[in-house]
Amino acid sequence: MATAKAKSGKSSRPKSGATAGTQTDTQQIRPSVKATGKVEAYRRLSEALDDGSSMLPPTLLRGQARRHHVRSTLREDHATRIETRASGTQDKFEVLVKDLFKFFRGTALLFYRDMVGSDGHMPSVMALGDVHPENFGVMPDVNGAPIFGVNDFDESIYAPFTWDLKRGATGFWIAAKTEGGFSRKKRAKIVRKFVKGYLAAMERYAEHATEKTDGYHMHNSPKVIQRLFEEAWEERKDWLWDDYLKPNGRGFRPNDELQPLSSRINTFQKAIDDLAAAKGFEKPARAGELKVKDVCIRHGQGTASLGLPRYYVLIEGPSKDATDDLIIEFKSARRSALDGLTPPSSFIAGDKADRIVHGQRVQLAHGDIFYGAVEIDGESFMSRERAPFRDDIDLDDLSYGTWKDYAGICGAALAQSHALSDDLGRIDYDVEPSIVEAAKPHKLFVADICRFAKEAADRLQADHEMFREDFALGAFDRIDKVYR
Repeated sequence: MATAKAKSGKSSRPKSGATAGTQTDTQQIRPSVKATGKVEAYRRLSEALDDGSSMLPPTLLRGQARRHHVRSTLREDHATRIETRASGTQDKFEVLVKDLFKFFRGTALLFYRDMVGSDGHMPSVMALGDVHPENFGVMPDVNGAPIFGVNDFDESIYAPFTWDLKRGATGFWIAAKTEGGFSRKKRAKIVRKFVKGYLAAMERYAEHATEKTDGYHMHNSPKVIQRLFEEAWEERKDWLWDDYLKPNGRGFRPNDELQPLSSRINTFQKAIDDLAAAKGFEKPARAGELKVKDVCIRHGQGTASLGLPRYYVLIEGPSKDATDDLIIEFKSARRSALDGLTPPSSFIAGDKADRIVHGQRVQLAHGDIFYGAVEIDGESFMSRERAPFRDDIDLDDLSYGTWKDYAGICGAALAQSHALSDDLGRIDYDVEPSIVEAAKPHKLFVADICRFAKEAADRLQADHEMFREDFALGAFDRIDKVYR
């Protein structure tokens, strides 16, 4: 019988079900511990998310989560102004609602939180912090003569040089759309001119080290900047009487922009005296005795700073006939929008107005003598001279070719400011060759910055739509609060 089975080729294996092999395998599988779930893991995650020790980078947020991020960031950035119902706060939000470029300008904190911790491997510079096409312009130099360059230092801080380039490239991309109406292809060419202008100038400074003596003046500027000098020029007497002085010339005339505050003359006389002492300058001949004639609150100026205190101080000129008076502006100083977001650095610029003044002193060689930091009623203020020729370019008047020329010039002006970081700032190594090397290969670097600008602008446009919808529903009438 056994022989017959063998010949027929039939197996002697057990049938399906409880086979010997299966029984052996089952006996060998011995779980070490029974799964208990992830309750405690999620408890720790909940605590970390609540106290902020664990966060998702904002660029990864989508939908309602991104909307909450935009809303919360803008509420935080304007918390004091919202809580105190500061004059101009509602006006600022209404301005941001209407214009994408102004939304970009007025929400630097939102922009930089998207960049948190990035580019830590890149060379550090004294960064401007808020680069865009309208933050270059004509302003007074140390002697009161007009110069062209970077002109807003409110956000200045030590940071990787790419932070300024990325902010500037995005600003040119957005402005070329909203002010110029150009296609994406033309916008990309404008952005590339900005970055190429920066790199070309930085290569010159790496080779020739002329950053401390270079400058854009009326006699040596490219055609588009010469035109800006010409358009900005106005006689001081006409400027004073047309825009500021009351009929007797003894003070500011009241209107919807200027609110005279003559009762504060003594307070601001002390501020002017403190400024002169801190800066260590002799009284300039054009400033007479540095005597304060009048003080006013200036309403409705700026974009990001709308709703923050701003004062104009009228200084009697040497002729004492109201034809050569000076106007010194005092603007409330805040923490930089980049503070705590840039990669860790050993280079420190200071705090509030001191930081702003350090930035101006580094980035603008031979700049405004009245640029300084003072305390008024315990609050930090930065000061600067207003001038008949202080002006920036009208972007909507530029042709496509002029846009490209202007972008290249702005890139070069920014490079000069960065190149001064190791001459007048705290950077302790030769920064120009380091930047030139870090940006190689240059064609790839230009393409990377351009791609960043496109992505950032597209994200900002979506943020703007959410902001507009939230504003219409009263989202910015209150600040975020934590309840028990």
